[in-house]
Amino acid sequence: MPGTPARPAKQAMSNFTRSSRSRSRSRSRGRSPGRKSKASPSRKAKQSPSPARKPRSSSKSRSSSKTRAAATPSTPTRQSARLAEKQTNGPEEVEKKPEMERKPSPARPAVATPVADKPVADKPVADSEFGGPVGAFFCIVLLPATVYVINIMCTEKSCTLAIPSIPKKLSNYFDSKAVMIGLGWFVFQVVLAVLPVGKVVSGQPVKGLQRLQYRCNGFIALMVSLVALGVGQAYFKVDLSTVHTLWLQLITTAIVFSVVLSLVLYIRARSAKPNALAFAASGNAIYDFWMGRELNPRIGSFDWKFFCELRPGLIGWVAINMCFLAEAYGSKSGWPNYPLIMVCGFQLLYVADALWSEEAILTTMDIIHEGFGFMLCFGDLAWVPFLYSLQPRFLLEHPQSLPWWALSAVALLNMIGFLIFRGSNSQKNMFRKNPYDPALAHLESMPTNVPGKRLLVSGWWGLCRHPNYLGDLIIGLAWSLPCGFSSLLPYFYPIYFFILLVHRAMRDDAMCRKKYGAHWDHYCERVKYVIIPYVY
Repeated sequence: MPGTPARPAKQAMSNFTRSSRSRSRSRSRGRSPGRKSKASPSRKAKQSPSPARKPRSSSKSRSSSKTRAAATPSTPTRQSARLAEKQTNGPEEVEKKPEMERKPSPARPAVATPVADKPVADKPVADSEFGGPVGAFFCIVLLPATVYVINIMCTEKSCTLAIPSIPKKLSNYFDSKAVMIGLGWFVFQVVLAVLPVGKVVSGQPVKGLQRLQYRCNGFIALMVSLVALGVGQAYFKVDLSTVHTLWLQLITTAIVFSVVLSLVLYIRARSAKPNALAFAASGNAIYDFWMGRELNPRIGSFDWKFFCELRPGLIGWVAINMCFLAEAYGSKSGWPNYPLIMVCGFQLLYVADALWSEEAILTTMDIIHEGFGFMLCFGDLAWVPFLYSLQPRFLLEHPQSLPWWALSAVALLNMIGFLIFRGSNSQKNMFRKNPYDPALAHLESMPTNVPGKRLLVSGWWGLCRHPNYLGDLIIGLAWSLPCGFSSLLPYFYPIYFFILLVHRAMRDDAMCRKKYGAHWDHYCERVKYVIIPYVY
């Protein structure tokens, strides 16, 4: 038997045979025979390669290493025309089109990237964000309470940070008419969303590298909704002031509906396939209910997350503002209310722009990375329409008189913010759609350790890592300034939004640092500021 002391001759012959086979297998796999693991010194002496058996893989490795190093320089380069995009809400990054990628030559096999440079796969860090399950629990409880408290503190009688008088009657929170209005509005938006009008676009590759299809007709839905409001008041005598009268009851309806929808989606996601789960799916019920367990919950082609992101809440926000305008016009008290008209106009422009560029949301962090749980569901259906409309409601209940020069200055500030916001978003969207566009030839991009991925380091995206956030913050400030300085509550939006965007930028930085490693550090050295140039 091989390996027994009684038969040394056979053992030597067996060792020689195994060694020869190992050399044959090593050559067939393109590696040197000398790399065979666990070879004894005696075997190495017997296996000294002859000149005819000189290994060739080392020269190939050196050639391939030189090619790889040249292909990934560490300094910024001009934008290539062979780039396509992949963007999450952070710095712009692009991806080479598959048909344009270089394939390794058979004579020069590609050398594996060192472990230190390998991109980290997209794996969820269970229970890590928002303080894990404990933090998620407090968010689930405190955020709805925040909506109630802020709206109760700001009423027609006063709008201060003083402890409010909490209504104690159940009828102040629940009303069947409010339920009918809320559910009717939601169903109306679902009908508009599924109409076979508007273009169908492909989203970004998600798990399994599949691209989901989305129908983008949000701008049409906005126009139809506004026309429906006007027709309802003019021809059917619909009292639009009911929205203001049943304000707390409508808030309750939105919160309860978001809780129910989140529960249904969570229960449904318990049986979802692993490749359908969100990156943050952890197995913890509270955390997954908050973060969202399923990435893209759908019924057929109807995508719940995509729909809720821009439709019922965002269009509902504009509809609420129109109801406030109609009430102010009907009361004739303090009309024309120019600050109210101005703020409602600013916010209409903001929402119309978002819906006109609806497909741009398909590359955002919400769509690509976040699951659809209570965080997004509640934010879309309750937080946005009933807190983002705080300034118009304040101006309806507490009219302000501002000189023309003050109104002009606010309008200019809003326009500056909008130009930064739209300019930066348009630049990255154009870069994604058509890297060949001559208008973008001046843009520079930086290579990363991820094959085909690059980061923009010039244009708007050279000023800071999130220029769209900067524009958003300026816009939010312009919405609050017409409210004057008698109350801090109308400034809740820009204060909250600054905290939100800083937190989101920190999350984005952590994900990119994990993904790109040292290359992200080089990028941060090139683009030093996060949101506000020379400040932060």
